Order: sequence, then C-alpha cells, then structure tokens
Amino acid sequence: MSNEMLGKLIPIIFGVFGVLVVAYLIVNKFTNKKNTKFVASLVDGTKTKAFSKEIFYQKVYILIIKIPFLRRYVLKLRRRLEIINLEDEYLTRMQVAQMITKGIIVVVPLTIVIILVAKHNVVLLATLLLFELFFIETFLSGMVDKVDNKLLKEQIDMFSEMRHAFHEFNLVEEAVYEVAQNDELEVSKQAQKIYEILISDDPEMELEKYYDIAPNSFLKEFAGISYLTKEFGDRQDSDGASLYLKNLNNITQEMQIEILKREKLDYVFQSLSMIAALPILFLEPIKNWAVSMFSFTGSFYDGKTGFIVQMALIVLTFICYILVRKLKDNGSVNTGRDMQNPWEQKLYKKKIIKKFVDKIIPKEGTKEYRLKIKLMKDSATKLKMEWLYIDRCMYAIVGFIISMFMFWQLHNLTIEYIYEEPRADYDLLGNMSEKDANKAYAELEIHNKYMDKYRSDKGVTQEMIQKDLEEDEYYAGATAEEITDAATWIHEDLKTVQNEYMRWFEFLISFGIAAIAYYGPIWLLMFQKIMRQMEMENEVMQFQTIILMLMKIERVNVEMILEWLERYSNIYREPISKCVNNFESGPWEALEELKNDVSFPQLIRIVESLQSAVEKIPIRQAFDELDTERAYYQEKRKESNERLISRKSMIGKVVGFAPMVMLFVGYLIAPLCVIGMLSMTDAFANMTSQM
Repeated sequence: MSNEMLGKLIPIIFGVFGVLVVAYLIVNKFTNKKNTKFVASLVDGTKTKAFSKEIFYQKVYILIIKIPFLRRYVLKLRRRLEIINLEDEYLTRMQVAQMITKGIIVVVPLTIVIILVAKHNVVLLATLLLFELFFIETFLSGMVDKVDNKLLKEQIDMFSEMRHAFHEFNLVEEAVYEVAQNDELEVSKQAQKIYEILISDDPEMELEKYYDIAPNSFLKEFAGISYLTKEFGDRQDSDGASLYLKNLNNITQEMQIEILKREKLDYVFQSLSMIAALPILFLEPIKNWAVSMFSFTGSFYDGKTGFIVQMALIVLTFICYILVRKLKDNGSVNTGRDMQNPWEQKLYKKKIIKKFVDKIIPKEGTKEYRLKIKLMKDSATKLKMEWLYIDRCMYAIVGFIISMFMFWQLHNLTIEYIYEEPRADYDLLGNMSEKDANKAYAELEIHNKYMDKYRSDKGVTQEMIQKDLEEDEYYAGATAEEITDAATWIHEDLKTVQNEYMRWFEFLISFGIAAIAYYGPIWLLMFQKIMRQMEMENEVMQFQTIILMLMKIERVNVEMILEWLERYSNIYREPISKCVNNFESGPWEALEELKNDVSFPQLIRIVESLQSAVEKIPIRQAFDELDTERAYYQEKRKESNERLISRKSMIGKVVGFAPMVMLFVGYLIAPLCVIGMLSMTDAFANMTSQM
C-alpha cells in the first residue's frame, strides 16, 4: 500500500467516522429522558414524530441488510437474538441495528490505528485486518451475551411476581397470564408464549416445540413444571408449603447460582481476550524503537529470523485468542453459526469435493470412525463427520499456502535486506553519523549496480568484480585492500541472492506444516472435550435439582425423569438418550447400561436410585436424601462453581499472557541480549587483532 493511497484513504476513514459520531450524538440527544417521552407519547396519541430512535434503527437495519459484508454479521446476530426475543421481528431488527452501529463506531478508529501502525509492513497489515474480523465477532457476541444475561436476571423478577400471582389466583395458567402483562420486562414475551402453550388444545406437543426455541434451560424447567402442575394439580409438601412454589424457588436458586457464575467468568475474562490480542499491535512499534536505539538489531528485525519470530507470534496470538474465547464460554445462547447449510455443506455438495472427502472419511464400523464419533459427541460439536473432514482439509490447505508464502517472503526479505541495508561500522548504541550514513549509502549504490549487472551470471568470480571496481570512478583513489574488501562483499551478497529460491526441503516443510494443520480441528475438539469435562459436576448437580422438583409430583415415573434429564443434559446427552430409547425393552437393563456408560460417581448414584425406583420403592423414597440434604448440595454446587472458575481462570491467564510473554522475551529481550553479546564479542576480537 503506497503512501499516496494511504494519504487519500485515511481522510476518507476519518470523515466516515466523524459522520457516524455526529449521527450517534444526534440519536442520543433526541432519545434521552425516556420517561418524559413516554408521557409525551400518551398525550400526543397517534401524532407522527419528527424523529424516533426505533424508526431510525429500523431504517439502519434495512440499509445494512443490503450491504454484502455487513449482511453476514446481521444474519449471525439475528439467529441468536430471534431465540431470545421469541419471534419479535421489530425488536430483533432494532437490536441488530444498534449492535452493528456500535460495532462500526468501534471498528473504524481501530482500522485507522492499524493502518497507521502497520502501513510499512504489508504482511502485518493484512494480519491485523484479518484479526480485526475476529475482534468484531467477539465484540458483537459480547453484546448478545449481555442481552441473554439481562433476560436471565429478568426471569428472577418474573418468578417473584409469579409467586404473588399464584397466591392470588391459585391457578397456574392465570398466574402466568398475569405476569405476562408486564410489558416492561422482555421476558414477558416468554411468559406469554408459555401461557399460550398451557391453554392450547395439545399443550404437550406445543411444549415440545417450545423446548427447541427456549433461550435457556430455566425457562424450559419453568414451562415443564407449570404444565405438570396444571395437568396433575398442585399439592402440599410435608411442611404445608405449595409444591409448585417450592419448585419455582428451586429454579430461582439455580438461576442465581448461574448468574453469579457468569458474572465471575465475565470478570475474570473481561480483559484476557484483549491481552491475548494486543501483542500484534506492538510488533512494529517495538521493532522501530529497538532499531532506532540499537542499530545492530536491524539485522535481526529486517532479516529472516525476525520475520520467523514475528509470524510465530502472530500464529500463537491467533491460537491463544481462540482458546480464551472457548474458555470463557458460559453456556449462554450460542447459535451464531448457521448449521442448516454451512459453507462446509455447500462445498460437500460439489461432486469432486464429495468424492475426495468420502475417500478420506473413515469407514463406518471401523475403530477410527468410532473414536471420531465419540470425540465429536464428547465435545458437543454440531459438525457432521463430512463437515469435520472438510474443515481438516481446509486447515491443511491454508497451512500449506501460508507456509509457502512465508518461505517466499523469507527469500524476498533476504534479497531486500542485501539491496537496501548499507554496510557500515557503528557503535552498539545509537545510529551512524550523517557523514558515515552518506558514505555507506553511496557505497551501497555501487554495490547494487554490480549486483544487478551480475545477478543472472552464476559463473561470475570475485576477480571479475574486482577488475570492474578498479575501473569504477567511485574507487579511483581507493587502496587495493579497500577494493578487494568491496569485491568480496559484492561477491558474497551476489551468491546469496542467486541462491534465494524455493528449495525442495521448503516444500517438504510446508507439507509437514499442512499435516500438522490437518489435525487442528481434532485438537480443538479435544480442548472442547476437556472444557466439558470440567462442567461434569455442575451438570450432575443440575440433574439433582430436576429430580428434586419432579419426585414429589404425582404420576411422575422413572421414564419421565429420564426424559427430563435428556432434555437438559449436555455432557451426558448421548448415554441418557440411549437409555430412554431402550427403556421400554427393559427398564432395569437400560439403566444398567447407562451406569456402565458413565464413570462419574455422583451420576452412577443417581442411576442406582432410579433402578431402585423402577421395581422396589417409590421415587420419593429413592431420592429422599436430595430433600434432606438440599442445603448441603447447594453449598457443594457453589463450591464446585468456585473450583471451576478458579481452574478456568488459571488456564486462561496462562493462555492469555503467553503472546505478551513471547513478545517481550522472544521479540525484544532475547534479540537484544544475543545480538548484543555477539556484537561485543566481534568488537573485542577486532580490538585484539589490531593490538
């Protein structure tokens, strides 16, 4: 990118940014004092407003949905917000437009900074702009998470109102209808949907449909318990309290624990993503500072070694950034990617690609196939087997292309360094004087003149170059020793340039890197599996809460409990689903197989209690310890979350700070120390030889 293009581009970007800021300030000015505007709207009735924030964002949405690049982010946000907003198209469009507008306001100045920092380094500039796309997705994802967390907090207020309404009407559907009338809470739309389910002709079927679109598991539990209470009626617990209200209280406690967990995770990881990403921004400033203060480091930063370290740091930053995002996952709505027809499926429909992928996919029934299927289930990925192998192939292709580009760039860097870096003697600290610099660059011009002359002649000798230099005007008054030294310099550089071409072993290394990249998706699934295993205890404790709510309801049996556990399970969904499918052929045998499929002691204990409830004792007696030890399990759940957050925090800090450590140690301190020591050794050797 030339300086002339930058000179034209930067004012345009500043102008667009200025317009966006002014527009945003105007929006805020006209939309302040919501209460006053609400009263004014009641007075004005149906009068048309000159300006409305809602209308403004609706128009923004219509505009951005037509822009190809922004359309991708609009659709991703829509898929997540549609679940939370429950088909409220007006609200969904407004929220999407708000988020995209805020994203643009953040991204434009960031783009300006990136261009200013890396305008002289095309590779770094391209990397930073690519990395900016990851940042945009993180930024937008964070805003959606805030909406999801807000909904979760509103549910606590809704359940509080639900208790009062149930006391007043003593009917579940009437109480749900009452809380659904509160338009100030966005969660009221969910209550309205649940009310429609309860009064429908086939509530069980409608409830199953709602389970697929509910924003979180707590609303599923609320809808399910409300339906069971409506069907079988409420009853008094042993202490005389309403069983339905007790179950509401249990769900509320679960939500409070989840909110605290999410807030702590947000606090721990709020800056780790940026810390993992920031080192890339400091590559060029550190390089410029080091070269300006210690000129001897120019050979490192402008040469092959510096480029390799720089690329290694960029790759490490990308990996650490992705891992930190995976670590921070708090279980909120995460359907940002279209899994109905993703890009992998579109590629797989191509006949040539389909034939190739089908050949490399392990055959069904083989050990490798079973291992891959198990890994995909354990990691809870939504990918299909063919999509996974398309991802692996794409990783390998990208890895090979990047590796070949790196080797090509390394050869270019070496040639550029020879042609552009003058040969001069200078102190360890500071730069050359102006007189020495003029002399060095004048000598470099002669050097480049003969480099161009003999670059294509591989048979050139040092004597031929020396003979030409003796006839050159620049060396008219030079000594024979100076001419010989210059001829040696030119001849060595000439041989270096002539040997800078792609070698066979570089292709071999690129294939090796491609092979490593081929396993990237598998390693990512393994990491997700480890993260899921950390959540095992938390999920089993959720099972205990579900059983505690169901066991006191009349007509609830073991099969119904298993169906509820399957509905809310994540880690153990596969073995529980298998148990539900096999239950009719033999309850005891199906539960025994489930017990063999899991290894977590607390879950095995639950399965053994279910076995007892199948043939021997009532469900309530089989799980009576859950009721008597409720307080203990609550404390244990809190302590388990503390351990989980502590472990994630420890891993997150190691991963998040790794790029920063490599930046200062590998890119700044180590080169200064190593090159400084080598330069001092050479200086002392020259002094010794002259004595």
